[in-house]
Amino acid sequence: MTATPTALLVHGAFADAASWSGVVSELQDHGIPVVAPPNPLRGLASDAAYIASLAAQIDGPVVLVGHSYGGAVITVAGTAENVVGLVYIAAYVPEEGESLGELQGRFPLSSLVSNLKETTYPVEGGEPAVEVTIEAGAFPRIFAADVPDDVTKVLAVSQRPLAAVTFTEQASSAAWKTKPSWALVAGADEAINPEVERFGAERAGATVVEVEGASHAVAVSRPKEVAALIRDAVRATA
Repeated sequence: MTATPTALLVHGAFADAASWSGVVSELQDHGIPVVAPPNPLRGLASDAAYIASLAAQIDGPVVLVGHSYGGAVITVAGTAENVVGLVYIAAYVPEEGESLGELQGRFPLSSLVSNLKETTYPVEGGEPAVEVTIEAGAFPRIFAADVPDDVTKVLAVSQRPLAAVTFTEQASSAAWKTKPSWALVAGADEAINPEVERFGAERAGATVVEVEGASHAVAVSRPKEVAALIRDAVRATA
């Protein structure tokens, strides 16, 4: 037996590492080492390089866990030598050379697409770049329909914006081709069409579980079920 793998949790767009709080508590209660870093959300290649660097500096094996856009990040970052498994939570699972726009374009678009708000941010030495958030009024329904209202009101105004370039940037690699994977499909997801989640997970040969009635914020609303799948991955790769 090798050392227990560390679960490195990568959040997606419109959220931050605090979205993993309930999952972190569950994993720690089961003696699993956890790291939940900030995901920069500035571009797939740069975000994946950052996460891969963090993983490489962890002593021992690592299971990467990605929520939403974080799934694309771990798909690329998972080629790091000490990554032994991938867990996708209501996530994109792209193929090498495929963009998120191309992947979700295979299926009817979710409500998210028509409820994005564009703003700009400065880029050193270049023109301002575009980033997106979810319109605050639509956020509860699209992102967190099964989360209490008092929580969604806070989440809606504390969103981490996603650089728009991430929708067109192609994945440079697909770690799921050489690493075992697990996936949780959120059955009532309004941010990513659940069919997109199922398709990517099945294409990757992942062990798939589906949580009926779960929103995109399944890590917030169903932390025990999310943690249970991560524990399965950690145990299988230990």
